[in-house]
Amino acid sequence: MKQLKYIISILFVAFALGCSEDIGDTGFVDRAEAPKNITALFTISQDNTGNVSIAPHGEGIMSYEVYYGDATATPGTLAAGQKINHTYAEGSYTVKIVGIGITGKRTEAEFPITVAFVAPENLAVTITNVVGSPLMINVSAKADLETYFEVTYGDDPAAAPVQFNEGTTVSHTYAAVGTYTVTVTAFSGGAETTTYTQDVVISNPLTLPINFENSTLNYAFTVFNGAAASVINNPDASGINTSSKVAKVTPAAGQTWTGGYLTLDNPIDMTNHFFKMKVWSPQAGVPVLLKLENLTNSGISAEHIKYTTTANQWEELVYDFTGATGSYSKVVLFFNAGNPGTGDSYYVDDIVQSATGVEIGFPLTFEQSPNLTWNSFGGTAGSQATNPDQSGINTSMQVGKVLKTAGSQTWAGIAIPFDNVMDFSVQKKVKIKVWSPVAGAPVLMKFENMNPHVNADDIERTVNTTVANQWEELTFDFTGIDNSKNYKQLVLFFNFGVAGTGETYYFDDVKQSN
Repeated sequence: MKQLKYIISILFVAFALGCSEDIGDTGFVDRAEAPKNITALFTISQDNTGNVSIAPHGEGIMSYEVYYGDATATPGTLAAGQKINHTYAEGSYTVKIVGIGITGKRTEAEFPITVAFVAPENLAVTITNVVGSPLMINVSAKADLETYFEVTYGDDPAAAPVQFNEGTTVSHTYAAVGTYTVTVTAFSGGAETTTYTQDVVISNPLTLPINFENSTLNYAFTVFNGAAASVINNPDASGINTSSKVAKVTPAAGQTWTGGYLTLDNPIDMTNHFFKMKVWSPQAGVPVLLKLENLTNSGISAEHIKYTTTANQWEELVYDFTGATGSYSKVVLFFNAGNPGTGDSYYVDDIVQSATGVEIGFPLTFEQSPNLTWNSFGGTAGSQATNPDQSGINTSMQVGKVLKTAGSQTWAGIAIPFDNVMDFSVQKKVKIKVWSPVAGAPVLMKFENMNPHVNADDIERTVNTTVANQWEELTFDFTGIDNSKNYKQLVLFFNFGVAGTGETYYFDDVKQSN
């Protein structure tokens, strides 16, 4: 047993000596191979940011150095199994990856990559004229996958494009009126771009009066509730409107409160509170609403309704906005206001302001609440009144009324001064609709020479009524008069030469004719 114990002891000592020698030996590390089989996975972002994820792989590697191949001087470092991100500009690059082993041995490999950007998508450009600055426009844009925008305004080919970013509005002022092509380019950050072009009309300031004749003005209507509106050739160049261009407004069929408006470049000066406009309607009795509205606040507005009195011919409607003091930049039109549209078209022209209402003269009607001066004499009382007999040849709502009071003079009558001198050079006859309580009543029509009044120059004619209690039209022939005189006052005598008994006469639609 003692011998066996000795043998075991010798073996243990020998083993221990052998192990001690192996523990101190590092040569196996030095003999390790260099890294090998280096590869890399490149993931390129598709959002035009140029972001690239680099995931290197290899054998026998503890860490990596990544040389990006662009202007970046310092390489990226990462441990085995990690990824690293880098942002590139659009282009082609050679990426060098160095694998570093446990002994510090290095192995490198190169890999080509190409970073390409796609063209911006969903480009939307907004170009607006600036109210109050008719020569100026505002431009803004948005798009997907863009980095910035450039705009050229079309007026100066040598001008450098103006750059701007999404969310920014750039402005430009033109030197003259005209039509210009605005070009907006969306850049991807690389070679790919998306372009949008639009012709913009730069016009003179649109202000009152409006006659639709100026080709440099922007007469574009903003329509609502299905209406249509445009400027066209005058479909009926006759009567009081022989101009070339007018506006056509077609309310949407079946829709109420459908119309359009013009936006003026400056707020309306409300010093003159009367507004006049010529209208053409396919029917009489159609309500035409004129509304003045604030540029940005629709709650600041004023409106009035007038009714057409004739069909298929031009007439002038007058609106009294006395008391309206707001800041108004929109002229809003409703034809057949409050009623369902029938598909009929209406026409409008010569929207103007005036210090007074209807200009007193031919034709003389009473639908527009004219500011007539009723000079009654001899016991008469002249006034405007509701038509007592809307039938036959006169269905209008308002007429002139002359009350010949009991005991009034045989020469009692009324005189109405006109605003302008009457012209009998072409149309030498005057027609008037009359309603008389008796037939055979002599009606004397007289025109007085004014400025100053010279009795010797006055002209008069007499025509008798032929029916009682109904409307008829009488014609007075003034052929042969001296047209150089200042005929500015109309005088009417009903049942001339007979004292009044308290009877009432009515008249309407005094107009010249041949």
